Amino acid sequence: MQNSQEKSIKHAQFVGNLGQYWLTPVTIVLTVSIIGIPLLLLWLPIGGIFTRRYIANMSTELTDRKLIVRKGIFTRTENTVPLDKITDMALIQGPLMRFFKLHKLTIETAGQSGSGALLNLTGIIDAADFRSLVLAQKETLNQLESGPVADENNDTNVVTLLQEISDTLKRIEKQP
Repeated sequence: MQNSQEKSIKHAQFVGNLGQYWLTPVTIVLTVSIIGIPLLLLWLPIGGIFTRRYIANMSTELTDRKLIVRKGIFTRTENTVPLDKITDMALIQGPLMRFFKLHKLTIETAGQSGSGALLNLTGIIDAADFRSLVLAQKETLNQLESGPVADENNDTNVVTLLQEISDTLKRIEKQP
């Protein structure tokens, strides 16, 4: 769950034809094969039910510090990715995705094990805008955590303070 100090920035919505996109490849294979045509009578209604339930359980939320992705029907998973750990966010669109006007957003992080993306989000409405928003928030967070840029006056104050600490330690060492 979300920390009370965190602010929710955006809840991503998914396109309505995402289920059709997921059903299409198997439908094509079953249609091309002679044996698969009768299986279409099972695949389309059962596959449709499962894809609708899966999509209903999907959610993606951007907070000021992390990206939270929830999905699953039988086994529900929640991935929480700190924004400062994100190293790459790619937008992918294959031929079938272009037909359905969809994009896949892949998220890679520092320290992830294995190859490929840590998270794949297919069918987010305005995926390019969501990606830009995540990257902008990541940059904002990096600037906040790096603190103010040091100036000469600040450096002088630090040197003076360190000199005072050094003098104090020398006096303490001289005491019996």
